[in-house]
Amino acid sequence: MNRHAQIIGTGSYVPEKLLTNADLSRLLGEDIDAFVAGKIGIRERHICAPDESTADLAVFAAFAALDAAGVQPAELDLLIVATDTPEYLSPATSSVVQDRLGAYNAGTFDVNCACAGFVTALDTAVKYIATDEQYRTVLVIGAYAMSKFLDWTDKKTCTLFADGAGAVVLQASATPGFLASSLAADGRYHRAMGIYAGGTHLPINEQVLAEGRQNKVRFVERVPPEFNAEQWPRLIQKTLAKARLALDDVQHFFLTQINLGTITEVMQRLAQPLSKSHHIMHKWGYTGSACLPMALDNAVKQGKLQPGEIIVFCGSGGGVAMGCLAFRWQ
Repeated sequence: MNRHAQIIGTGSYVPEKLLTNADLSRLLGEDIDAFVAGKIGIRERHICAPDESTADLAVFAAFAALDAAGVQPAELDLLIVATDTPEYLSPATSSVVQDRLGAYNAGTFDVNCACAGFVTALDTAVKYIATDEQYRTVLVIGAYAMSKFLDWTDKKTCTLFADGAGAVVLQASATPGFLASSLAADGRYHRAMGIYAGGTHLPINEQVLAEGRQNKVRFVERVPPEFNAEQWPRLIQKTLAKARLALDDVQHFFLTQINLGTITEVMQRLAQPLSKSHHIMHKWGYTGSACLPMALDNAVKQGKLQPGEIIVFCGSGGGVAMGCLAFRWQ
């Protein structure tokens, strides 16, 4: 039989600690709510406690997705974690998560292409399922603990980023779930945003710590403001064309939750109603590689998705890396 990948369970998790726009306004000494809520769409976000880290978030989301799918950790054949806020520089966060889940029959690896990580990991997972009978059940997790790398005096970053994790369980099926995908990148902008110390280019040393800049997430160089609004529609249309689908065939668009204004413009360019896009940034902030599976799980919990509906994921992040996938929901 032909092997296809279906999503059979979703889960998500946010840390307990809540940080509102009012809290940040007091911290920064100025009112940030009008811009952050009005322009970006974020009203509050959750951040890790001092003793919480990326693996903690990933494990909670993973157990939720496994429970929803009715799958035991020992049944997993592969575990992929998408993150650019890893537990350690080495070894992979997926190894930590495998141990905590008890998923010892699963192969593991991490994917890091910043906030496009979940889409890329999901694309990788469906192709393992489609091409190798060894892989029947796969867990994909997007996890993000960017609060650990924030400069709390920098209003460009501390008002935007938040922590959380989302997960999906994929399983082989004779019925198509995954329909098509497209990955893209524009490496000219790799210096635009990131955490530029801690790797081999600039190891952490006393000077880096004393300056306290390059070991924190920063917007460094400007990406054209219209970049996402132009690139996401192109990627979506390319992916749907591969699946022989039209825009009107899609019931749900899950787009990177970085800016409500960008999502609104993208939906306008696609000539699709904003109601087809699902938003979580108002209550959970921007959770990077976790935002798409978190948004999916939130929509599932609200009963928004019906069997047979077409859903599209489109994500982008630092690098600039981008990815888009189309699924038929089962």
